[in-house]
Amino acid sequence: MRHGAAAVEFYKAAFGVRELFRMDDPGGSVVAELAVGGAKFWVADESPENLNFSPESMGGSTARMVMAVDDPDAVFAQAIAAGAKVVTAMADNYGWRLGRVVDPYGHHWEIGRPLESGAGSKRSQNFRQVAGRSVWSRVLGR
Repeated sequence: MRHGAAAVEFYKAAFGVRELFRMDDPGGSVVAELAVGGAKFWVADESPENLNFSPESMGGSTARMVMAVDDPDAVFAQAIAAGAKVVTAMADNYGWRLGRVVDPYGHHWEIGRPLESGAGSKRSQNFRQVAGRSVWSRVLGR
């Protein structure tokens, strides 16, 4: 991504992430480990020499994140208030309460929760199959 320091601040405001580790380069680049709930993820500035490109350079995102939360409507609204743009409005689809935003850096986030309780529910399994098929079909070119 570009503007890594600003992205860290955006993720704090949008998703309430905690900053676990951060390294600032004298040239302004950032590498940071962040956590939301029990999930950890890293962000780093674009580094073409290491084949690390931002969605801005690629003309779009090559992946999307799915964030399962107890109150997806609240997290979705918080992300919009922080500067994310709506891709898909929050709605009940595929057995999930689900919406999709794109952050100011071009990364796509699906925010939702299963409508039926339990990760093993039929609807939750169906969602994982549909989501997995769409992701892998793009990766594998099918």
